[in-house]
Amino acid sequence: MSGIVGWVDFDRDLGAEQGTVRRMADTLAHRGPDGAGEWAGGHAALGHRRLALRDVEGGAQPVTFEVGGTTAAVLVLDGAVTNHRELRRQLAGTGPFRRGDDAEVALRAYLEWGTAFVERLEGMFALAVWDVREQRLLLARDRLGVKPLTYARLPHGILFGSEPKAVLAHPAIEAEVDATGLRELFAHGKMPGTTVFRGVDELRPGHIAVQRREGPTQQRYWTLPAREHTDDLDTTVETVRSLLADAVESHLDADVEVACMLSGGIDSSALTALARQRAGSAGLSTFSLNFAGYAENFEPHPTMRATPDAPFATMVAEHVGTRHTEILLDTEGLSDLSAHETAMRSQDMPSPLGDMDVSLVLFFAALKKHGVSAVLSGETADELFNGYFWAYDPAHSNAHTFPWVSFERGHDAAAGGLGCSLIDRSLRLELDFLGYADQHYRDALREVPRLAGETTEEARAREITYLALTRWAPTHLDRADRLSMSAGVQLRAPFCDRALVEYVFNVPAAVKRVNGQEKGLLRTAVADLLPQAVLDRRKSAYPTTQEVRYGEFVRSRFVELMADGSAQVTPLLDIEATRAALQPGDAMGGAFAWVERASMEMVLQLENWLTQCDVRLRL
Repeated sequence: MSGIVGWVDFDRDLGAEQGTVRRMADTLAHRGPDGAGEWAGGHAALGHRRLALRDVEGGAQPVTFEVGGTTAAVLVLDGAVTNHRELRRQLAGTGPFRRGDDAEVALRAYLEWGTAFVERLEGMFALAVWDVREQRLLLARDRLGVKPLTYARLPHGILFGSEPKAVLAHPAIEAEVDATGLRELFAHGKMPGTTVFRGVDELRPGHIAVQRREGPTQQRYWTLPAREHTDDLDTTVETVRSLLADAVESHLDADVEVACMLSGGIDSSALTALARQRAGSAGLSTFSLNFAGYAENFEPHPTMRATPDAPFATMVAEHVGTRHTEILLDTEGLSDLSAHETAMRSQDMPSPLGDMDVSLVLFFAALKKHGVSAVLSGETADELFNGYFWAYDPAHSNAHTFPWVSFERGHDAAAGGLGCSLIDRSLRLELDFLGYADQHYRDALREVPRLAGETTEEARAREITYLALTRWAPTHLDRADRLSMSAGVQLRAPFCDRALVEYVFNVPAAVKRVNGQEKGLLRTAVADLLPQAVLDRRKSAYPTTQEVRYGEFVRSRFVELMADGSAQVTPLLDIEATRAALQPGDAMGGAFAWVERASMEMVLQLENWLTQCDVRLRL
């Protein structure tokens, strides 16, 4: 719902530091284009940039609570507390509410229940509470990490912000990347609690952090529970349907229109059908993304994209009755350098995904122009329902590393993953990208909750789902949040609903694959709502353009950069691999070109990151 920032320093009075906090918050203006506010007093200063989705007229932040004319506590919130109406009823006896939003409810919940209040919150949120009475700062993040929250320790306090750029805007912190940061950038196995910047950390999902004068503490308030699943198939299907419907309804709660992203895949189609039921006479707006000429010239990929989205998105929209808009992108738009820079800056780091990131930047910008500020998305359905092929392909699911890392490594044992092939081979081996990811994998396995009596196969299936939800999903949730919020659009993910996640996590893998079909359980749960062709459609990953002209755009930029003797990225590159990439080769179009493009895209973004964001490498 917004961008949040703050500064606590127990060694100085920050009452006059609203300007510093405002400058931090201004780096998050894209997250909150509808308003700005700061609060400063004593040892704390908090800032907020607002995206107005609830209590549009009266929901400004920071929100305060006063006792006897004196401020007792201050809160800033990003996201949506989806059970705020229920909490408001529970807190009715504590006094009248002044506002109609979820931020005041969250603050009152803290005042009533203390630090345990976060266990009562549902939804997607990152928040901070400065308790004036106790002189302590509390930071909290939702269970799966839908909303981001980063921080940096100071000698006598802490800085925090929704994105690293807000923390880096403080004069005490520099944008430095050391060896560990490069490992995090290239290892393709995100370590919870880290960012790529030295001294800037991320609050882990499902955790709270408390900063007092005596020092910091951090604790986990939620973890995926291991429970025996005793429901039969029919009951399981009915329960999934009910839980998903409840999740959709709670995520539609807003004082502005909430639309749906619709690709024509089972995830977004299920959400669309359920949302349309609950929209009633108000109707529902849906939006899909397509590339000019994509469906007509589509080339399938055996594991990533079997079919184009457009025909299926149109089919679902017509079947359930939505106001549907296709956002059509062309090569000129995808080649817009400002969009590439927005994609990099919004994520605070380079990415090999190139046009996949840029297309989302352009898509969300188009949604904003259509007046949409909140949209439902099918994020995390694949992780929850085992939709990725590597979740059940023994070649990857039984690997001694993350299954997606096993898939990405391909045949080059030193590559380290997508986008790494042009990075200096000696540097890759020295920093041990592969070992970094593999150690992270082993550490993650020790967290997996166990259930007595499970077979080896059942236990491994539980491990795969746990890894997907806690190590793979956070990367994609962070990307989705950053790219959507780059245009001031809040992406809402009903598949991350706690009750749904806890239930489906414990459903046996074989039941999730009803009739041997990927996500068969989800398909069966919504079978009465969707066309058969959509129910039968194989998973198709987020699309990347197959246009040769886009590939030529990437190659020409890469050639130009490599001709620049002053390029800052040059010391990081492998001479032989770069020389080979500069040679004329196959046309960079079609279903497979994105893999070759990825390494060039990564180099181009690395250069922009180092130069435009003033990043310093400390190796």
